Amino acid sequence: MTSDKKTCPQCKGSKILMGQCECNAEWRGTDEDESHSDCICEPDTECPKCNGKGYIE
Repeated sequence: MTSDKKTCPQCKGSKILMGQCECNAEWRGTDEDESHSDCICEPDTECPKCNGKGYIE
């Protein structure tokens, strides 16, 4: 039995697209507990092309 599944070209078989992060030192907070945040990141999302399967049938 042959499989007609092809690796998804958008997520390259990983099933999840990593959220993009943008970093800027000017965004650094001045919290007293020294938890500085230089980056704003989008959440990881399920690949919309293959619906999180990692392959296309």
